[in-house]
Amino acid sequence: MTRRPSSISAKLMLMNVLVSGTVLLLAVLAFFLYDLLTFRQNLILNLESAAQIVGTNSVSAMEFDDPESASTTMEALQNSPDVLTAKLVTPKGRTFAEYHRPGNTMSINPRPLEAGKIDDYWVSGQQVLLAHRILFKGQSSGTVYIAAQLTETTRRARQYLTIAAIVLLICMLAGLLISSTARRMLAQPMISLAQTAQRVSRERDYSVRAEPHTDNDEIAVLVNAFNEMLEQIQERDTALNRAREGLEVRVQERTAALRAANRELEAFSYTVAHDLRGPLDAVQGMVYILDSLSEQDRATERAEVLDQLRQSTRGMALLIDDLLNLARASTVALKKDHVNLSDMVRRIADDLKRSDPSRNVEFAIAQLPDVEADQGLMRVALDNLIRNAWKYTSRHDVACIEFGAARIHGEIAYFVRDDGAGFDPGLNGQLFQPFHRLHSRSEFPGTGIGLATVQRILSRHGGRIWAEGAVEKGATFWFTLKDAKSAAAA
Repeated sequence: MTRRPSSISAKLMLMNVLVSGTVLLLAVLAFFLYDLLTFRQNLILNLESAAQIVGTNSVSAMEFDDPESASTTMEALQNSPDVLTAKLVTPKGRTFAEYHRPGNTMSINPRPLEAGKIDDYWVSGQQVLLAHRILFKGQSSGTVYIAAQLTETTRRARQYLTIAAIVLLICMLAGLLISSTARRMLAQPMISLAQTAQRVSRERDYSVRAEPHTDNDEIAVLVNAFNEMLEQIQERDTALNRAREGLEVRVQERTAALRAANRELEAFSYTVAHDLRGPLDAVQGMVYILDSLSEQDRATERAEVLDQLRQSTRGMALLIDDLLNLARASTVALKKDHVNLSDMVRRIADDLKRSDPSRNVEFAIAQLPDVEADQGLMRVALDNLIRNAWKYTSRHDVACIEFGAARIHGEIAYFVRDDGAGFDPGLNGQLFQPFHRLHSRSEFPGTGIGLATVQRILSRHGGRIWAEGAVEKGATFWFTLKDAKSAAAA
């Protein structure tokens, strides 16, 4: 069974009653506690006064060892209805005289007073025990103990709570009456407005209008604003329907254009692969034929030709791979997963070291947390960046390649840094353009496609790439990833 939502008028009524009742209850409790504490304190003060009177009047009796006279003095305590019993104790702890209220057999267990203290009291449940030290000529002549009951305090508390309950009930009834009146005056227009809003939400009929409010108050302003909002929504809904129809036509046109562009790109990749593979097969055939020649047939020329053919073959294969990576970076669907870039860079570095063990290159690879990225594409991007650093440090006897991350303007940025040939900062804008090279092929081999591929891969991950460097002072390539949430290494 669905629970019916409570109306705003019921909530207002409940809130008013709860607020009024809570405030009144807190006030009653505050006055009650104050009165209770004050009454108890007054009782203790009265007991102290009575103890002082008894002590003063009993000094002579204690000096002349006259317990009967002391008992007669203590009989005056019967005028205090709260006193149950009293005891006069000598400095050595001997009971000198006692008083018991008729019908009470309670016995006092004296408690010693602290040194230098004249009066003290102890409360236990509904009873209080007061002690007063008797001083005569600066010396202690004994101690008066008076035990009293707090029944008057309990009676007073019950009377006070009964009156408070009656007042609270009357105030709650008055609060209900006032809330009911406020409901008719304020909540009813709000209920009507809520019903109109519910109808608009359920039926999507923006031509409905809320009933105008007769009073010129905030509720009337709210109703008028609501009606104006419905009018604006109706106009925008009509315009949105017209725009949606035009948008569907444009989407179909753009979709057709995008499909055509994808087909053209696929045809380009297919053509590049076939047009370059054909000559490559021919070159490989020539290598086979030349390799099969006898040593008597142009033995001096065969090695040079074979070397040139092998270099051409490797260059063509590299170009094909780079072109395919460039196309793949723009068309392949992203499959994001947890990827550890540090482990990926470490594997690439190991491959490079095995390819040329003679080189003295130190790799400094920071251990970074995983990121959300396409593992295959990030492998291509990092492979290009690390191999570039490896290539452009090849003319140095000792080189260092670093991989790490830092926080730049609140964003995690990863970097690949080397101390190799570097580049002219004025040509920074050409670094990421396909087929543009900042060094000649005679200096450093390459196709000029790698950095363009890296840029496309990072762009598809919602990131960016930029470079810093100087001639013969190395280069640093920075890049970001949209889903990088890990903290940068210090």
